[in-house]
Amino acid sequence: MLMNEASPNATIETPDWLRAMETILEELNEGVVVLDDQLRVIFANEALTRMGHFERGEIQGLTPDAIFPSEDLPYIKRQHESGHRYGRNRSEFYLPRKDGAKIPAIFSGRVIQGPDKQDYVLLTVADIRVQKRIEEQLLESNSLLQKRQDEMEAELALAARVQQSLAPRNLAWQNLVIEAYFSPAHTIGGDFGVLYPQGDEFLNLVVCDVSGHGVGSALMANRMYSEALHALEGRKGPANLLRQLHDFVLNRIGIDGFYFTMAAARFSRQGHHLSFAAGGHPPAILVLNGVPRLLDSQSGILGSVSEIAPSGCVNEIELAKGDRLVFYTDGLIEVFNDFDEMLGVEGLQQLVLESAHRPVQELKQAILEGVATWRHGPLSDDASLVIVEVQ
Repeated sequence: MLMNEASPNATIETPDWLRAMETILEELNEGVVVLDDQLRVIFANEALTRMGHFERGEIQGLTPDAIFPSEDLPYIKRQHESGHRYGRNRSEFYLPRKDGAKIPAIFSGRVIQGPDKQDYVLLTVADIRVQKRIEEQLLESNSLLQKRQDEMEAELALAARVQQSLAPRNLAWQNLVIEAYFSPAHTIGGDFGVLYPQGDEFLNLVVCDVSGHGVGSALMANRMYSEALHALEGRKGPANLLRQLHDFVLNRIGIDGFYFTMAAARFSRQGHHLSFAAGGHPPAILVLNGVPRLLDSQSGILGSVSEIAPSGCVNEIELAKGDRLVFYTDGLIEVFNDFDEMLGVEGLQQLVLESAHRPVQELKQAILEGVATWRHGPLSDDASLVIVEVQ
């Protein structure tokens, strides 16, 4: 039925019932084609002939095999059969133009019965070239966006590796053993730490938390890390280190609202003497003879305003075998459970107390597991943990 041939010059009369509708069909912006039961074109409106660059009446009497190439006829046959089965059909295909070009279009077909009791197919053909161009532009834009996203992810992966290099690592120095942990809330973060031995004389330890998250904070952390190393190479003690970094951020960076907190320690006498200073940082937990105590900051947050510069005070503490010192950033304590209760310093201190008798590696793991058990949801801030034990 689909492949009946008709000469392009065949005289196909338009039924009277259809002639009465021609004026309406000619007014439509979409192409309209009416086919008889042998799939011959018995009517095509001006919008359709204009779309295909056909002369008026040029496709009258043609069947699909005279309009479409042979390789597309099986698809057209399937669509036609589907339309007869369900009474209607809609598909995206193309309209062959007279010059051989293909016009992307939506074909909406419906089987109707004329007054002569014959079946006809009413096809509307919507030109979707504009939509296709937009789709192609969107695809191109999406491709460019995906490429840029891939580049950004590669850059973030590199930045994350750089950020990880700023985290303190496990270390043994003289009579000290150090266990460290770092986890950014996002791919990269603003925490950093320094473990800087100076021969057998000193071991410097710095834990810093830069305000904010993401790329900007990571860049600031990287720059401050370099400045901290420079200060430690100049043999700056904890109080002077805080002062130098505070002045550096205040005078060289000068970003409104930017601040940082820092805890700095210097171990000497083979690890048995501690010099400690901190600004705005959560209190370090010092465990002496199994009893924890807090080492509070001597000043407020750093780098924001000159009036809150580090005080210059330093805690000098003698350490013995088995003593431990726990440094951390607020990402480890500002975590909330299902009841919106914060773990806080007291909660972390309790975790330390519960596992104070365990080896230092197990103590670190117990603290991290305890925080994870308390926490509801993912980390919202970077988390750093450094544990020092005198052996």
